Amino acid sequence: MSVVGFDFGNESSIVAVASQRGIDVVLNDESKSETPSIVCFGEKQRFIGTAGAASYTMNPKNSISQIKRLIGRRFSDPELQRDLKSLSFNVTEGPDGYPLIHALYLCEIRTFTPTQVLGMILSNLKSISEKNLNAAVVDCCIGIPVYFTDLQRRAVVDAAQIAGLQPLHLIHETTATALAYGIYKTDLPENDQLNVAFVDIGHASMQVCIVGFKKGQLKILAHSFDRSLGGRDFDEVLLHNFAAKFKKEYKIDVFQNARASIRIRAACEKLKKVLSANPEAPLNIECLMDEKDVRGFIKRQEFELLSASILQRVKRPLEKALADAKLVVEDVHMVEVVGSASRVPAILKILTEFFGKEPRRTMNASECVARGCALQCAILSPTFKVRDFQVNESFPFPISLSWEGSASDPQNGGVEQQQLIFSKGNSIPSVKAVTFHKMSTFSVDVLYSDVSDLQILAKISTYTIGPFPTIRSERPKLKAKFRLNLHGIVSLESASLLEEEEVPGSKEPTKGDTDVNMQYAKSISDENGVSESGDKPVQMEIDTKVEVPKQKVKKTNIPVAELVYGAMLPEDVQKAVEKEFEMALQDRVMEETKDKKNAVEAYVYDMRNKLSDKYHDFVTASEKGEFTFKLQETEDWLYEDGEDETKGVYIAKLEELKKQGDPIEERYIEYTERGAVIDKFAYCINSYREAAMSNDPKFDHVELAGKQKILNECAEAEAWFREKKQQQDQLSKYATPVLLSADVRRKAEALDSTRQVTPFYLSLDLDLGKLYKT
Repeated sequence: MSVVGFDFGNESSIVAVASQRGIDVVLNDESKSETPSIVCFGEKQRFIGTAGAASYTMNPKNSISQIKRLIGRRFSDPELQRDLKSLSFNVTEGPDGYPLIHALYLCEIRTFTPTQVLGMILSNLKSISEKNLNAAVVDCCIGIPVYFTDLQRRAVVDAAQIAGLQPLHLIHETTATALAYGIYKTDLPENDQLNVAFVDIGHASMQVCIVGFKKGQLKILAHSFDRSLGGRDFDEVLLHNFAAKFKKEYKIDVFQNARASIRIRAACEKLKKVLSANPEAPLNIECLMDEKDVRGFIKRQEFELLSASILQRVKRPLEKALADAKLVVEDVHMVEVVGSASRVPAILKILTEFFGKEPRRTMNASECVARGCALQCAILSPTFKVRDFQVNESFPFPISLSWEGSASDPQNGGVEQQQLIFSKGNSIPSVKAVTFHKMSTFSVDVLYSDVSDLQILAKISTYTIGPFPTIRSERPKLKAKFRLNLHGIVSLESASLLEEEEVPGSKEPTKGDTDVNMQYAKSISDENGVSESGDKPVQMEIDTKVEVPKQKVKKTNIPVAELVYGAMLPEDVQKAVEKEFEMALQDRVMEETKDKKNAVEAYVYDMRNKLSDKYHDFVTASEKGEFTFKLQETEDWLYEDGEDETKGVYIAKLEELKKQGDPIEERYIEYTERGAVIDKFAYCINSYREAAMSNDPKFDHVELAGKQKILNECAEAEAWFREKKQQQDQLSKYATPVLLSADVRRKAEALDSTRQVTPFYLSLDLDLGKLYKT
């Protein structure tokens, strides 16, 4: 079982794996821990990760980035519309109201959903982890922002399935950070609670989590967030500042040129990092646009003034987290800061002033989420033994049910009913059982109780329960079990009709219980059946004992139809899986084609140099001239007609060159190896001959005929060798050799086979395999 954690970020992603020595962050092919979250579509293949980032500047309209901001969001979302203004690729509204990404791929415009693109990124991360583990990766844990909605969480699960992954847990990024922080702590208190505030300011968002630690456990006390406060917002401030200056000083508008926008945005990101460590910094870009070099300069104080509106928003999530946790600032013992944008000095100053203590940096700001995800995967895996550490996760949003009251109910007939089932801060996972008094098919809506922080539609999904069988009981109950799973996804797990039936011919004496109020209301209970809310029938106790028929409960499963608004249908997910397989196959074919083309090019350059160097004496002038001409012809073909050929053509071209080159190379190899092979062969013959002529008492049991046979074999082999060597000595270096190393080895093996059938040679310790080791 693979133990892998994925932190897919808006700008870059990180992979961590669990090993016997602990948690390791995996390096990609460029030996970097961070892999850009970019997919660049080319004419014949995709470029994902670092390859996509390298193609970004040259192909911005087909380079898809910041996909984390697009998944599971409606196209009309105001935040999404603001995000689209800074993106270089084309996004339109699909028929379902969700975004569709357009890119030129295989010479035609293709459309992709954000979920498909995320699947491509996860597939690349999977490949990176498989190279590190040298094993297939399926099970994993994936870090997600705490503010992800039910639809966004489902989109991540679908994207993982497209990539061939099976997520064991979609863990909140702040929870993963807290786990990576607390599991290694050996000084956690046993009774008193240690409260730690984790502030994660990433590329596009800010998340705050207050966690209570005790020995061997952590409990999430509160979550809060700002979905649009991150490092990229500070980049945009610098971008617009310098764009305005350059428009005034150099008469250029960088927003009218996609490549210029990308270059200046990248320069501003670097400038922000420089300002984090220095009070002032310059900005110089050569040939930014219209062949103009631009220069700028800014001080940190000016930068902070420009960013004042962003910095003012930092306090709100901090205040909300404290309020939800029902704590005051003094109750927070430590503050840990992580995330790529957490290095901005102005943010650290605000945190220090708010909490009254200096924020700490005991964790790697970029790797902590991936490490926490890998730890959670190790905890869930049976193949790893991890220190006992309990994670008490909480759900950040309240979830309610809504349904239409029964027509037979005089108070609520036809009126929409609503009931809270999972409150804010509810533990994850959790199951709640809801009892309905229905006798025919009906629908239940699952919705958010409060959407003020989410700014989305309240309704999550609708479940149609029915049809019902013929009901014989006068008071049937429908028990529906709703589950909030480890991923934070709500679903109706099952619906069962409960009917009370009399057992024929069976009565028992009991106190008489008479129902006075026959208006049964809804009731909600947790998994062990304890009622949480709802009215109960009023009962009256009668002193007289009466005989009542025994009752048994008949349970019938009722079919349930699910409709999740905006989610991919299972058949669409399967189509996306097949499409990803086709694109991955195309990528692999193109990479193999590129390798074969590079092999032809490398052979041309390598052989040309060798013909003038170490192969010089092993080729005639005419042969060299002919082969050199062929190599030059191939090189010209590579950069002209052969620039874009198939894999088979390059293989055939290399084989054609090797028909001329291999004999030359063979003559060189034979010449350089022949001396050592000959010496070993002579040693072999002498060893056998000396043993056969030896008077050693240990050979007294061997008959003379056997010894003579070996001597004859040695003489025959020696005669063959002398004849061949004499012929070889008369040949020039560029002639085809007659004494081949392979022939000498075969002769030695033939001589050795005589030893195997002659008892005498069982006493001769001569390892031919080691002697002729190549």
